[in-house]
Parts: sequence; structure tokens; C-alpha cells
Amino acid sequence: MGRGKWRQRTLPLKDGHGWKAEPGCKIFMAGRGAVRFDFPQEWVVKPADKDISIELFDKQPPDDDCRLAVSYLVLAPIDWSGLPVATLLESSAEVDTRPITTRGEVRVENRAGIDIAWREVRFVDPTEQREACSLTCMARKGRIQALITFDFWSSQRDARLKAWQTVLKSLRLDEYHIDPRWGRPLA
Repeated sequence: MGRGKWRQRTLPLKDGHGWKAEPGCKIFMAGRGAVRFDFPQEWVVKPADKDISIELFDKQPPDDDCRLAVSYLVLAPIDWSGLPVATLLESSAEVDTRPITTRGEVRVENRAGIDIAWREVRFVDPTEQREACSLTCMARKGRIQALITFDFWSSQRDARLKAWQTVLKSLRLDEYHIDPRWGRPLA
């Protein structure tokens, strides 16, 4: 992402395509399968200001109450196992300039060959003077490393966790598709 002009396309699917999303969801895909996950079907998808990430909102900004941002890197073809994503996520806390009030523990899992680490932080939004939550996930599979951040108001936490769990449960990395209208990845 960030290597050219972002463009959103909705493609008609081929018969027998094989794509399956959670009920009430659409499928987000970047880089022909570098990153893929399900998200609530009513959400709005937009490029970020600097075109380095894609943002998904529950409503058209500025009327939105939550934002999920996703970006990814294509890594050099070396062994990255010595640098776990949990360590990267932990070290990113050192450069977070928000006024953090609570920092949750890092949660780690490995699913379908994807190393996943995520954590929750809370902070007071300086503009709105309201407590907000931020869930940050770093995930890696093969040569793809993704960063997903989900920001929302603390008062909406219980409702927003369902969307977060859907994103994490459906997350796929490094599964490329020559033709995205056909839901089967390259062998």
C-alpha cells in the first residue's frame, strides 16, 4: 500500500467463486490477497490521507464513531522468526504519543500459519475529551506483515469487540489470487 494510486473496485463474482464471508459482512482484500478479512457490510472504505493505509468506518466521516485502519509491508525474503510480532507490537508502545491511561497485555496466537499479536489501550481523546479504546494488531505470514488498528469510544466497547473478533477470525495473509472474482488462492 502506498506504492501507487489507491483505487476501490467492486467486481462481479464468477459462478462457483468460492468466496464466503461471515453473515452481515463483506470481504476486504488488499494486494490481490496480501491481506484479507471480513468487515461489517454497512461500513465505508476510504484511503487514508497519505495513501499509506486503508481506513474502514462505521459511517461516512465525519459522522463516524469508529475507524479500522489497515496497512501492510512486503518483507525481505529472510527468516523473521527471531523477531516475533509480539516484540514488535510491544516496542511500538514506546513511540505512541497518545495520552494512554490503560495498556492491556499483549495477546498472542498462531492460526493458519499467521503469527498474531494484539493489545488494547485506552486514552482520553484530546479533541473530544472522551475516553477512547484502540486495539492494535500486528500479524505476519510469509513475507507479509500487516498492521491493523481499530479506534472507537470506550462507551461502545462491547458492541465494537464483535467487529474486531470478526476481523481477527477471518484474517488471511499472503494468499494471492490472480483473479479476485474467483475465490480460490494460487496453489
